[in-house]
Amino acid sequence: MEHSVSLIQQPTWRVIDHSALGPDFQAIQSFAIDDTLCHVVGTGLSPSTARAWMHHKTIVLGIQDSKLPHLRDGISYLENKGYKVLVRNSGGLAVVLDSGILNISLIFTELGKRIDINKGYDAMVELIKCMFKDFDVNIEAREIEGSYCPGSYDLSIEGKKFAGISQRRIRGGVAVQIYLCINGSGSERATTVKEFYNRALAGEKTKFHYPIIIPEVMASLSELLKAQLTVESVWSRCLEVLREKSEKLEVSTDVSEQEKQYYDTYLKRMQERNGKITI
Repeated sequence: MEHSVSLIQQPTWRVIDHSALGPDFQAIQSFAIDDTLCHVVGTGLSPSTARAWMHHKTIVLGIQDSKLPHLRDGISYLENKGYKVLVRNSGGLAVVLDSGILNISLIFTELGKRIDINKGYDAMVELIKCMFKDFDVNIEAREIEGSYCPGSYDLSIEGKKFAGISQRRIRGGVAVQIYLCINGSGSERATTVKEFYNRALAGEKTKFHYPIIIPEVMASLSELLKAQLTVESVWSRCLEVLREKSEKLEVSTDVSEQEKQYYDTYLKRMQERNGKITI
């Protein structure tokens, strides 16, 4: 049987760096941008795209979190701690975004060939393993019980989670999104999410099983690798891998004028969804 080519191997990688746009750059914009890129990559208007993004003090909730019985109490707690709160459009549960967390989106097209959901996840796992191949560690992809937003593609070192992956599909485009906890305290972030659930559940039994968070099972890459990593240095590692795996890197500073029209539509949808949920 012929060995299938890795999704990371692309003729051209378009690269967009939104990791240094500052505190005014909102997470709701990032999700709308990724939906836009899904649309244009999926329909063949853009090559495969890798995008870096970072946001300041934001908690991103999953759709299921929006059904918590005392959601308003949980959100008030987060807002009092200085966090903005958003409900995203891809799967999973609550995650933390801040200046020590790098998000990377890989966006592929299904034009000509369907991309199996696991193949999308595997592409991101391969990228991260390549990025840190100079460290003598074993990066595992398996669910870490006690982490926030647990999933079968949690990334961990020696049982401590530093990343989670989600997927979003629009118009033949596949966006695989990862948050990478680069520096700072992973367990402190987990403690904040634990307290959010404590307040939003207030001891009530629910049909859906929300995670029981054990902060000690989460850590940053700087803590795990005993290295002083930054968002910038990790994004550089990503670009090195993509350069190795492609014939050309095509650097864009932002979305094009044509893409801006799609972006406005997707941003409006995100705003409407959040207007319904978080009030």
